[in-house]
Amino acid sequence: MAKDSSREAHFPAIEKKYGEKMAYWFKVMAKLEGKKYPEQIAHLKENYGFSQAHANALVMYSRGSESSQRFATPSEFYKSVTPQQAKTMKAIFKAITTKFPELELVIAWNQPMVKFEKHYIFGASASTKHVLIAPWDQKVLQLFAPKFKEGNALKKTIQLPNDWDVDAKLIQAMIKASLANLK
Repeated sequence: MAKDSSREAHFPAIEKKYGEKMAYWFKVMAKLEGKKYPEQIAHLKENYGFSQAHANALVMYSRGSESSQRFATPSEFYKSVTPQQAKTMKAIFKAITTKFPELELVIAWNQPMVKFEKHYIFGASASTKHVLIAPWDQKVLQLFAPKFKEGNALKKTIQLPNDWDVDAKLIQAMIKASLANLK
């Protein structure tokens, strides 16, 4: 069963945890209209003890965003990036899912991710000038980052050129190491 990604899904928990009906919270948000997102979030956290998730749900709903889910499928995600980025990312995920058919390609945090059972193994995203790949295991990241000659290792990702010539064997070795660390 799919998780409810609507902002309203948080409303029962907000009412229970913070002791007021949503009508009250909408009035609070009306007074904050015109303020920037960080100011609205800070106001809810500092004055009412909201968690980040609850504050985000209320602020974003008040701003007209009904769902946190932008993409239902990897295909939808690929349409949101440049054709070159989509080509590179599709090749990366093909290298993974061909060698490891037991892994599932999903959308999580509005990015394509690969998971094994309940464990996220690997994800990718796109910035203006780069494709970013992220093995979820920090040991794997540290071990493999130097092997990506065209890449730039960051704190939790490896930044690759949009037109990176995908090294399937390197990607597959990274996934194999991530899976081994799960056991």
